[in-house]
Amino acid sequence: MMNSTKGGFRELALRCSRGERPGRSVGTPGKFLSPAELDRLIKVSALAPMRERVAIHLALGTGLRVGEISRLCCGDITGTDEWSVLKVTQGKGGKARMVWFNGDLKKQLAQYLDWKRQQGEGTAPGDPLIKSLVSGGAAAKRTLQRAWSRLAQRAGITGHSFHHLRHTYASHLYRASNYNLRLVQKQLGHANIKTTQIYADVFDEDLKNALEKLYQY
Repeated sequence: MMNSTKGGFRELALRCSRGERPGRSVGTPGKFLSPAELDRLIKVSALAPMRERVAIHLALGTGLRVGEISRLCCGDITGTDEWSVLKVTQGKGGKARMVWFNGDLKKQLAQYLDWKRQQGEGTAPGDPLIKSLVSGGAAAKRTLQRAWSRLAQRAGITGHSFHHLRHTYASHLYRASNYNLRLVQKQLGHANIKTTQIYADVFDEDLKNALEKLYQY
């Protein structure tokens, strides 16, 4: 289940390994997963419990904060055949926003909802997307952070937090959008574009690499 992860996030890792990787700005040193780390995380998460797996997929596929993921309800997943979106109703500062995501994640979430039904879990609009096995309500933020710690340890990833998945997503999105900072700002839910500006330093590395290759073709 969820084998499409290998087509989406692993492609990011392969692109990174070819030199298409995010730079490290002064504002966010070491806060992006390397290509090798990303690849190991994908492999490890494929064997993880379903709830932990979908949390990682959501972080890498939408850039949501861990608290935003923990508060998602099944009804927050919406869209049509042509587009898919998550309704973040309780973002940072209580602000709501819409976050678009791609076809790979759409398939993964559809499979996850099918799995929830098979487990006898509710999938009504108000039911928690990631259910706590302890309380029966929404999984706590700390629960997801502990899940990340376990997966990171198994993948041999050190020095990174769950939040660094958000940075990894943002850096890749910045480049995939042809350096559209406003688009990244909207997806991340930043009130001030100056907060998003740290990802513009990705361009600094691209520029440096381009200059080094000047007239070498």
